[in-house]
Amino acid sequence: MGRYVLRRLLQLIPVFIGTTFIIYALIWALPGDPFAGRCGERPCPPAYIAEMTEQYNLDDPVIVQYFKYLGQLLTGNFGETYSGQLVSDLMASAYPITIRLAVVALIIEALIGIGAGILTGLRNKGFADNLVLMSTLFLISLPVFVTGFVLQVWLGTEWGIIRPSVSSQATWGELIVPGFVLGSLSMAYVARLTRTSLMENKRADYVRTAVAKGLEPRRVVGVHLLRNSLIPVITFLGTDLGALMGGAIVTEGIFNIRGIGGLVYDAILTKEGTTVTGIVTLLVLVYLLMNLLVDVLYAVLDPRIRYD
Repeated sequence: MGRYVLRRLLQLIPVFIGTTFIIYALIWALPGDPFAGRCGERPCPPAYIAEMTEQYNLDDPVIVQYFKYLGQLLTGNFGETYSGQLVSDLMASAYPITIRLAVVALIIEALIGIGAGILTGLRNKGFADNLVLMSTLFLISLPVFVTGFVLQVWLGTEWGIIRPSVSSQATWGELIVPGFVLGSLSMAYVARLTRTSLMENKRADYVRTAVAKGLEPRRVVGVHLLRNSLIPVITFLGTDLGALMGGAIVTEGIFNIRGIGGLVYDAILTKEGTTVTGIVTLLVLVYLLMNLLVDVLYAVLDPRIRYD
């Protein structure tokens, strides 16, 4: 297992370099003057533009700029904004909130999605199965911003159960409803994926063998059926964490959450390429590490899987 993890970590290096270079090139190749509006209504003085161009290596080719930026990343430096703020400081204040929101969404979609999938997968056909299929189809057809707006109006404005806007502290309790909104689409997919996987594995030979041996139904389901059926679900949940963090912009905007969503949005409007690049780079790292964790969990769920 140790050799496999080390080999996978080495494989992540070219993937990380390739993806971050594409992101860097796309962001810094955007048309427009990066200094537009930096000096108010008047254009910036040539001396200021020359100083900033030299400081941020804007006169170098993109490939040279990227490797200079990569060298900074190795020291933990994500660069500075044009106003002199460290991008790492901006992310340090915004990222924990988004991480909490993504974790809440992941827990909600895992508990409700897997629970509904198990209920309908073991007892396919009937009222519960039809109810889950209809509700998941309803969630899939609804955009996230519609779900968020409806829950905000009804639970916050009409009934007063929650605050319409999350406070600056963004406590775990305040993030339950936004987390449900953020994870609602994935929750529907998890329920359907769990249901389909269980129904397929119920007809597998190893399940029939376990039943023929006279094992208790709980042991057949828990040890044999469920562990194997959850492999594709774990894959989806693992890769979905990065998607939740990157897709939190809409949810954070609806509930006024001060996470990376607002940070990215403001950075795009002000053409702060360093901020956007730093945030996306961190998201790439999350994706790659979560994929590695998912592969390692395969061996835990299925004893037939071994890594040399």
